Amino acid sequence: MPNGLPPESANGHLDSRRFRQVLGRFATGVVAITALDPVTGEPCGLAANSFTSVSLDPPLVAFCVAHTSTSWPRVRGAKALTVNVLAEHQQPVCAQLATRGGDKFAGLGWTGSPGGNPVLDGALAWMDCSVEAEHPAGDHVIVVARVLQLDTHADGGPLVFFRGGYGGFR
Repeated sequence: MPNGLPPESANGHLDSRRFRQVLGRFATGVVAITALDPVTGEPCGLAANSFTSVSLDPPLVAFCVAHTSTSWPRVRGAKALTVNVLAEHQQPVCAQLATRGGDKFAGLGWTGSPGGNPVLDGALAWMDCSVEAEHPAGDHVIVVARVLQLDTHADGGPLVFFRGGYGGFR
């Protein structure tokens, strides 16, 4: 144990379970990325807890999407997408949008943003965005998006992801 630190890797590779466990101690907010499928006109979306502001000038945000996502190609096909900042009571919405297949919007209330995309009922805020760039990064793609319009939507606390579970901020 050099410097008193335990070895965390074998053959120079970090153990993925340990990586997830340690990074799980970093609390993140949760967003829903929504759009209207350009082929069907139906709402589509996905949940993400890897969201951040990037730049004020120009106004940019970023989020990460797994290469295996079946929802991202549908969302990506739209001219614009909407980032919904989820509220602490919206964990069921997050779970529904994180599932594979099926109608992810069944039973979800929403209104159209100025860009026409779903703004989920109860979301704290929304941002209409256009994709500026995509960067491959391991098993994900980092999506950088330009914010076109934004506003607050509802009041309340944020949905927070921490140590593999969801909660609120107090």
